Amino acid sequence: MAPPFTPEQFFAVFAAYNRALGAWPLAAYALGAAAVWGAWRGGSGGARLAWGAAAVLWAWTGGLYHGLYFARINPAAYGFAAVFAAQAGLLGWEAWRGRCGFRTGGACGWAGTALVAYAMVLYPLLGARLGHAYPRAPLFGVTPCPTTLFTAGLLLWAEAPPRRLAAIPLAWALVGTTAAWLLGVWEDLGLVAAAAAGAWVLGRPRRGRGA
Repeated sequence: MAPPFTPEQFFAVFAAYNRALGAWPLAAYALGAAAVWGAWRGGSGGARLAWGAAAVLWAWTGGLYHGLYFARINPAAYGFAAVFAAQAGLLGWEAWRGRCGFRTGGACGWAGTALVAYAMVLYPLLGARLGHAYPRAPLFGVTPCPTTLFTAGLLLWAEAPPRRLAAIPLAWALVGTTAAWLLGVWEDLGLVAAAAAGAWVLGRPRRGRGA
C-alpha cells in the first residue's frame, strides 16, 4: 500500500524537523552513549541508566517527530506517537525497577553491538552515501528507525529482557522496513535485523537468554 505522501514530502519533514532541533540531536547521542556505558557498566545502576536513556529517546521521538512533524503529512502519526509514548513508559518502568541487567559478551552481545554501532554510526554514514544527507535525513535518537535499531541492540545485550519491551520495536521494525522499498530509505533495511532481534526476545525460553 502506497503511503499518503510523496518521498519529497517525507524528506522535507526531516529537513524542517532537523532545522528546528538545531544542535539538540547531539543530546540524543549523549543519551545513547550514556545507555551504552550503563549497559557495559552493569548492575542495577547501569540498568537504570541504559533503560532510562532509551525511554527518553522514545518519548522524544514520539512526541516531537511523530506528534508535531510527521503528523503534518500522515494522520497515522498521532497513533504512532501514542505507541512510542507507550514504549517509553515500558522502558521507564524497567529503568525504575533496575532489575534487567546486561551481559554484553557472547553471540547475542556481539549482535547487539553491531546493531548499536549501525544505529549510531553506520546508519547516518550510509544514509549520506545514499543521498540522504543532513538535514534531509533521519537522525539517531530523534527519529524512529535509528532509535528502534538502537533499542534492538540493547535488547540483545540484556540478560533476560521482558518480552513486553520487544513487541513495539518489532512492530515498528516491520513498519519501518517498508520505507526502504516505498521511499528509497535503503539504510532502513537494517531494521530486518532489528525485527529478528525482537522476534528472538519474544520467542526465547522463559528461563533466560541462552547462548
